[in-house]
Amino acid sequence: MTDQQLNQLAPETIGVKTLPTESLVPNPHNPRMLFDRRPMKVLEESIRKVGILVPLTVYRSEGLKQYVILDGQRRWICAQALGLPEVPVNQVAEPTLVQNIVTMFQIHKLREDWELMPTALKLEILMQELQERNDGKLADLTGLDEAMVSRCKKLLSYPKRFQDLMLDPDPDKRVKTDFFIELYAVRNDRFVNAMKWFAKDEFTERMLKKYETGAGIKAVTDFRIVKQHVSNARHAGQEKNIEKRLKEFTFDDTRTLDHLLIKSADISASARKLLSSLRKVHAELKALDPEDYYGEEELWDTLEQLLGTIRSKLLEAGRRPKA
Repeated sequence: MTDQQLNQLAPETIGVKTLPTESLVPNPHNPRMLFDRRPMKVLEESIRKVGILVPLTVYRSEGLKQYVILDGQRRWICAQALGLPEVPVNQVAEPTLVQNIVTMFQIHKLREDWELMPTALKLEILMQELQERNDGKLADLTGLDEAMVSRCKKLLSYPKRFQDLMLDPDPDKRVKTDFFIELYAVRNDRFVNAMKWFAKDEFTERMLKKYETGAGIKAVTDFRIVKQHVSNARHAGQEKNIEKRLKEFTFDDTRTLDHLLIKSADISASARKLLSSLRKVHAELKALDPEDYYGEEELWDTLEQLLGTIRSKLLEAGRRPKA
């Protein structure tokens, strides 16, 4: 999106003044819904010492007949806690719904990141209002990078009951968004979804329990291992075997990640990776002009060692090296 288009979405500035603290209300479309107490105490102490140095951005809502905060809700909360009678504000014209959300994204894009789930919920409104799902265009519009837009979309694919777990006001009870983002690759794998016993939400609940209790899932990155075991088995023709093992792993809390390891499938995956590397080396060696590398003794010594290793491995495999 061009600067001109962004400027068209920005509310018109009216002016700077002070307003009674209690005359302001939070923005119902603020993507930042979670205000953890620890960082808030730091800001509160700063305001106690030097006051509010950066005015809040507000607009007069004709519907609410109140001033609504576009930017500065944390400062306002601290002002309330400190009993400040007034706060400095920069008033702008009342924005449209899209202007409201886009302005807040743009205001905050260079500051501390919001929690991802609240951000995703506001991004969802923009997608619905603008009928836009392209990651690049949404990134330009909001100031988020494309990777974050993609992560938000993954969170939006979960039912509300799972989204609510990421919105718990208590940070100690809140489920990290990384859990659901890492699980997404397994939960939405086409092969896994075709398994007769598999149900997305039940599987998600089981994985959440295993993660919270440490029964088989110790870290959110373990889902990458689950995905790799499934992929290895599928490529090795071990579909029935991995379906059985994944079901057992899901419903039996005594099963660890090792239960998903099918040795023959793992070896097959390793062989494919090694084959790809060897083909690249082979192509480079065929294209190598010995005269260009004259004097590079370490290279030639290593090639001799490689030749010896190759001959040895071929003999161990019962294959006689060709002359």
